[in-house]
Amino acid sequence: MRVSKIRDGTVIDHLTAGEALNVLAILGIDGSSGEGVSVGMNVISDRLGTKDIVKVEDRELSQSEVDVLAVIAPEATINIIRDYAVVDKKRIERPTAVTGLLSCPNRNCITNANEPINTRFIVLDEGLRCDYCDSIVRENEVPAYLDVA
Repeated sequence: MRVSKIRDGTVIDHLTAGEALNVLAILGIDGSSGEGVSVGMNVISDRLGTKDIVKVEDRELSQSEVDVLAVIAPEATINIIRDYAVVDKKRIERPTAVTGLLSCPNRNCITNANEPINTRFIVLDEGLRCDYCDSIVRENEVPAYLDVA
């Protein structure tokens, strides 16, 4: 089965094979909100060998969502689609920090003490480091610490 074009929305392409479900978790997509989503996993790719693709209809990603995606999928591209045409295509750039989208794994961190403070993680080669308590979140742990509340 081939996946059809979308009229409006976002295509996240060139994901490392096996990352599509993590991308859906980062975007808070679980199928309950009714948005159209297409997922291709382990699709043949000249550049990567195999890759995953995620198409989300009627939604454009925020910069903070793109920043978190960059941590787990640094080779990905984001394509913005309007009226069936690609109007913007860009490679994800790894940010230096991610603010407000992840919770800190350290229960004693100030960000977990019901204080009016957003989490902030510094992006490192091996993962993310909390800017307040220095706890590390590894790239493969990112979906578990998403703060989508």
